[in-house]
Amino acid sequence: MFIGAHLWFRLRVLEAFLNQVRELQVVDLIDIALVTAFFYSAVVLVRVTRARLVAIGILFLGALYIAARGLDLRLTSWLLQGFFAVFLVIVVVIFQEELRRLFERLALWGLRRESAPPAHGPVEILVRCAAEFAHARTGALLVLVGAQPIGRHLQGGVELNGLLSEALLKSIFDRNSPGHDGAAVIDRGLLTHFAVQLPLSTDFRQLGGVGTRHGAALGLSERTDAFCIVVSEERGRISVAHGGALRVLRNPAELDTAVREFLRTTFPDRKERRVLWSLVRENWGEKIASLALVIGLWYLFVPGSRPATLAYPIAVRVVNVPPGYVLEAVTPPEVIAMFSGLRRAFYLFDPGRIDVTVDATLARYGRRTFPITEQQIRHPPELTVEDVQPEQIRLTLRTVKDATNAEGEAAGN
Repeated sequence: MFIGAHLWFRLRVLEAFLNQVRELQVVDLIDIALVTAFFYSAVVLVRVTRARLVAIGILFLGALYIAARGLDLRLTSWLLQGFFAVFLVIVVVIFQEELRRLFERLALWGLRRESAPPAHGPVEILVRCAAEFAHARTGALLVLVGAQPIGRHLQGGVELNGLLSEALLKSIFDRNSPGHDGAAVIDRGLLTHFAVQLPLSTDFRQLGGVGTRHGAALGLSERTDAFCIVVSEERGRISVAHGGALRVLRNPAELDTAVREFLRTTFPDRKERRVLWSLVRENWGEKIASLALVIGLWYLFVPGSRPATLAYPIAVRVVNVPPGYVLEAVTPPEVIAMFSGLRRAFYLFDPGRIDVTVDATLARYGRRTFPITEQQIRHPPELTVEDVQPEQIRLTLRTVKDATNAEGEAAGN
């Protein structure tokens, strides 16, 4: 009977969820879509940084909290609940840089620069200069600005704002030039600054065996969508850093392809901005995960914040039967309790951990009926017992002697 009641309760919760889905309105769909877009942007940003391990750890704690609630691990639930009470502060402290990038990206959606950089001239100049620098073992660091601003990540340098040309690049990275150790910043065909210092990366797994220029290029690519070109002075190799990844190119042709692909995806022509197709084609795994998470949060905090009541049958447990007595029957064997609380309190509600305890100590004095009160019902603290039916139960007891005689007579027959 109890297993059937347990299944009945779960079916009631599932029915309530389906009812909420059927009652979805347009404003709810807009709400879910906006929050999904926000979560997806955050997931993409976290994925390309070292903060992804921290995010995985937080998700693990969230899953542990849900499991602790389901298993009624009260101490564990209490500790984790305290952690999530200051969760927003923890997120702001840990993900400062990621939150800045997220807000910058949200701002750029409304203030996106429409003009694309020159398609051929600057690319050819960059590739030829990089090839010559590599052949002559001349160190160089070039930064192509993407859609995101990079000003707050730059230190020092000299403002130039000159048209990009081979002569200009060769003069800047000449070994006798005072600015050849810094980076040259190129923004849509203009060389805006040179001798700039960039933030260094601490991803030593990728930086093994390379110099400071590579660390600076990777550091900026971890913080922005800029495209960095590095020419190694020691090995004469060309490397690129983008999206927090550093890779070595085999020849100038690969550099030409990489630069053009960066410009095409960062500054697409209007004909190429197929938003709906991009939503389906790119990062669909992250999008589905973000949507599932947001739907769960919506169900937890929107319908889940509304009050609800639910009746549930609870088996009666009798304790402290007086010595010399045997409990033969409990009438009725279960009671119906009406619980009230927020709907989300029922989501992790395990009816297997609820019971009614009746103390039969007074039965030795002839008492056989016992009232049922809220204090006798073990239940989650976030739920309130509104009503119990019936309000009392009756115990049928026999003395041990009478029970023994009854068993003997039954055996003789």
